[in-house]
Amino acid sequence: MFKKNSAAKSAQPMTSAEGTSDTAVFLQSLKDPTIIERVRTSLKNAHVFKLPPRQTVSVGWRGADWREKVWQGTVKVVERGDTTAILLVDKEKGSIFAVCPVKEGAVERCIDSSRYFVLRIENASGRHMFIGVAFNERNDAFDFNAALEDSKREKEMEQMPVPTYNGPAKDYSLQAGEKIHVAIPKKSPTDLDGDGFGTASKRRAEKRGDGTKSSGGGGGFLKPPPRDTAARALEQSGVDGGGSAPNVVNDGFGEPFSSATFGNDDDNNPFRSSGSDPFFD
Repeated sequence: MFKKNSAAKSAQPMTSAEGTSDTAVFLQSLKDPTIIERVRTSLKNAHVFKLPPRQTVSVGWRGADWREKVWQGTVKVVERGDTTAILLVDKEKGSIFAVCPVKEGAVERCIDSSRYFVLRIENASGRHMFIGVAFNERNDAFDFNAALEDSKREKEMEQMPVPTYNGPAKDYSLQAGEKIHVAIPKKSPTDLDGDGFGTASKRRAEKRGDGTKSSGGGGGFLKPPPRDTAARALEQSGVDGGGSAPNVVNDGFGEPFSSATFGNDDDNNPFRSSGSDPFFD
């Protein structure tokens, strides 16, 4: 009986196709400085729980049943070479607590919460066990899941065959005696007068003295507006129906004000004082 149990315990560990566990390959790659390491995400204050026995496999894991917390630290999703792994790293010492090689069935989400995951961790000899990982925030859980999905999608794209052209090579160089013909569109006669650059139109505009430039000159400035507006011209003309008009002040709202509006009597004009009036004198 005891021999049977000891034989079961000494069974061959689960290894990869090459004869070495994925965790051992990953840990060995940490000693090689030539391998490029890519950290997809690093999440602090993650909680690790010991999983209770699952009642039925078809139902899935429930995070509400987890009671025994065994560890707290940083969770990292790291790529080294062709291997992607989830590392549980001690937040104080920086040592690796556990390694979860990312492959089919290594990560499972709980059915009652998006912040709880089940990881299949593995040691260097290939023996594995399942643990529960919980995050405090949903954003951390989203970043963790997105990092795994991005890594999976990129690896699938790398395995897709790249289409190559196997036909005969084409020579696009000019052969002996070959010429290139370039068609340049012609301009209208108005644009090509004179010497072909519109200078004749420009000279005619200068003779007219209008101060503008022709279209061949690439644009120009407009004439400045007249100095006198309509109201000021009426004021400076001093003529209203053939006679001399009183002093006019335009307020800009239509009807001009003048001394005739309130009469010429100084006593009856509320806008006049005993002194000089700067508006009507």
